[in-house]
Amino acid sequence: MSLRAFLQFCDILEREGGLQPTRRATIEEQVAKTLYILAKNAKNRSIQFWFRRWEGTASDSRIIKDALKREDKLIIPEGKFYLVDAGFMLKSGLITPYRGVRYHLKEYSNNPPQNAKELFNLRHAALRNAIERAFGVLKRRFEILRGGTESFYGVRTQNLIILACCIIHNFLMGVDPDEDLIAEVDMELRNQENSQQTRTSREEEEDASRGEMLRDVITADMWHNYKNC
Repeated sequence: MSLRAFLQFCDILEREGGLQPTRRATIEEQVAKTLYILAKNAKNRSIQFWFRRWEGTASDSRIIKDALKREDKLIIPEGKFYLVDAGFMLKSGLITPYRGVRYHLKEYSNNPPQNAKELFNLRHAALRNAIERAFGVLKRRFEILRGGTESFYGVRTQNLIILACCIIHNFLMGVDPDEDLIAEVDMELRNQENSQQTRTSREEEEDASRGEMLRDVITADMWHNYKNC
């Protein structure tokens, strides 16, 4: 963060957020300390989403499977769905790309989609790339979001930390985007290879069929619009 952006951020927090100096710290000192904790993961503090019982690391597909089955499970609103990569199971609320069909953006750079499934995978990949890019820059900017150890903060504080990081990130993208940071994330995404596969259990087969039907409907409609535009 540049000095100009820092002072502008302090001014916004004072003028619109009501931040006031204390006997021990100026506004600038308070903001600087907070940014240091978020950016440097000071005192080995970290964020680990809200699955506090998971130790170490776990795959995304394993975490989402637990989130959908636990007592206080993740609720996907009716008629809504998440776009997920091939490492997840296809469900009515989790739409994966077509397997055995070219997927990565570079595969389409000089060869546009030739059929409905390729068009779906191309647009799926484009959306996924935009999302991973946004989160990649966010996590690179704030070390506290990348920690691999259990958080010392309560769930409410963790939620506020994530929200604070997103707000600061959005502010900086407008006034001090840091093109070098963005370029590093873009390079990582270009070098990524997604070879994860997942197996579907019998209990998931029915929901997977509903997900496949939904994906096929979206794909057919998308292809129709593409051919007639």
